[in-house]
Amino acid sequence: MTDQAFTPIDVVVVDDHAIFRSGLKADLDDRIRVVAEAATVEEAIAAVRHHAPSVVLLDVHLPGGRGGGGAEVLAGCADLFSSVKFLALSVSDAAEDVVTVIRAGARGYVTKSISGKEISDAVERVAGGDAVFSPRLAGFVLDAFGTQAAISADEELDLLSARELEVMRLIARGYSYKEVAKDLFISVKTVETHVSSVLRKLQLSNRHELTRWAVDRRIL
Repeated sequence: MTDQAFTPIDVVVVDDHAIFRSGLKADLDDRIRVVAEAATVEEAIAAVRHHAPSVVLLDVHLPGGRGGGGAEVLAGCADLFSSVKFLALSVSDAAEDVVTVIRAGARGYVTKSISGKEISDAVERVAGGDAVFSPRLAGFVLDAFGTQAAISADEELDLLSARELEVMRLIARGYSYKEVAKDLFISVKTVETHVSSVLRKLQLSNRHELTRWAVDRRIL
């Protein structure tokens, strides 16, 4: 039976290659509604401001503006971050590209090698408040934001066991329970138990609040 309450997520696609934009739109599933496209820094800022989408799929390297690419688009829309989320989507997996757009305000970074369903999943998670990264890219962010210093300075983290801390960081990065279990060689049930304990100790209600908590403390 069709869910009459279903509402697709409005997205603006920003990429300077028209063929890629067309292919991406065709690959996204029905959870996503592309409301506008843009190919340059100026077009992107104008489209985001006009349509106020839930999520912007943003290429890192774009023509126009002052040469700042995706980071310049983020700077030009910084006042919209409370309602518009940005997910970087790029062919590049270079650490400097990842760190630059995350520092500028993007909520995640995935590479163009992933499938349309995976991108749709990532858009949905970002719209819901999660931070999403292709797994090998998350380490760049952790290194760049001085994770260890932030952890040692935050008394709340002392409430967590070493295993709870590992689980918390993976869940906050957008991993599913199954992915966490596989990564840490534990059962899904054990992951669920640790997540419940983490949420209780940190007085949080769900994984979306956990992600925001982690981002605020620069430990994601």
